[in-house]
Parts: sequence; C-alpha cells; structure tokens
Amino acid sequence: MTMLHQKITDNLKTAMKAGQEFEISVLRMLLSALHNKEIEKKGKGQEPILTDEEVIEVLTREAKKRREAAELYAKGNRNDLAEKEIKELEIIKKYLPEELSEEEIEKIVKLAIERVVVKDPEGPRRDVGAYGASFGKVMAEAMKELKGRADASAVSEIVKRNLVQ
Repeated sequence: MTMLHQKITDNLKTAMKAGQEFEISVLRMLLSALHNKEIEKKGKGQEPILTDEEVIEVLTREAKKRREAAELYAKGNRNDLAEKEIKELEIIKKYLPEELSEEEIEKIVKLAIERVVVKDPEGPRRDVGAYGASFGKVMAEAMKELKGRADASAVSEIVKRNLVQ
C-alpha cells in the first residue's frame, strides 16, 4: 500500500473515532474507488498494488466527477446538492498535489508545444495551429508533466489559446 493510500486509510480510522459521518462516507468512497482500480489491474494480470501515481489518477478522476456534478446541480438550481459535491471535492483535494497556477500551466504548455513541434516529422502544417503542432499531441505531452496538478479542462483552454497565437 502506498503512502497516500495508507494516509486515506488512517484518516478514515481517525474520522470514525471522531464520529465525522460526512468525512467517513467520502473516505470510504475513495477507498472503494481505489479498491476497484486494484481489481481492474488484477483482472488484466498485473500486480494489484497501486502506485502513488495511480492513486492520484483515481483521486483526480473522483475530483473531476464532483466538480462536474456540482456545476450541473448549480445550473439546475439544486444548491444543496451542489454544496454537498463541493464539500466532497474539498476532502478529495486534501490528498491531491497542490494545483498549479495558470502561469505555471502556461509555461509547461509552451514547453510541450516546443517539444512536439521539434518531434513532429511532418513539420509545421497550416491546419493545426500557428506552431504547427496538433492539439492532441500537445495535450498528451503537457498532461504527462501536469498529471494530478492541473485540471484537464484548464490545460485544454491554455493549449487552445497558445496554439492559435
């Protein structure tokens, strides 16, 4: 069990002793999602032990679900449910690496664009942006470095903005 996985387990025990029902339910949900990932790995014939990177990947996916649900509930004027999702998101964020600022993401995106342009054997093309790099290749390159530290939709906006310059 990784340090992050162990931390969630330990925090669940602490929350249970303190009787923090809401936190208990969120932590159980996270542990369930991690357990499902272990089962998925075992089904593929891999060792069912998760790395910290895989734990962060699962937590990022759970955080994204909460963020999207909160937005939908807010649009539907269900502020009570939106607030619940936001509270869950705040608990999940405790276990994720600190998110980068827009400026830091932009620096990484620009470096990714430079690497993709240099690697692209076809060279600059008119149909894929001013730098001659395709959106998908730049996103893949940037997300390798940003995994768990930036929301993919924010990265996507920054990539689009920088590819059209």
